[in-house]
Amino acid sequence: MKSFYHFMMQYRGNKQLDDPKKLADWMFYDHSFPKHAKDYDEISDYIEWHTPFPEAIVTFDQLWELYIEEVRP
Repeated sequence: MKSFYHFMMQYRGNKQLDDPKKLADWMFYDHSFPKHAKDYDEISDYIEWHTPFPEAIVTFDQLWELYIEEVRP
């Protein structure tokens, strides 16, 4: 199962600067982000404590649902 970080890297190539792209870019440049994490609570806690923009938590929750659908066996 791939990590949430790996899942998010598909949004870095977006031409428009939407919230998924902003979150993916921030995750890429934040060297402390838990890049191998697959656990909702670990990632959510990190984003809450280091939030890069006001909508980051809502964006994360929406993308987490897509991540779970994609990696679910």
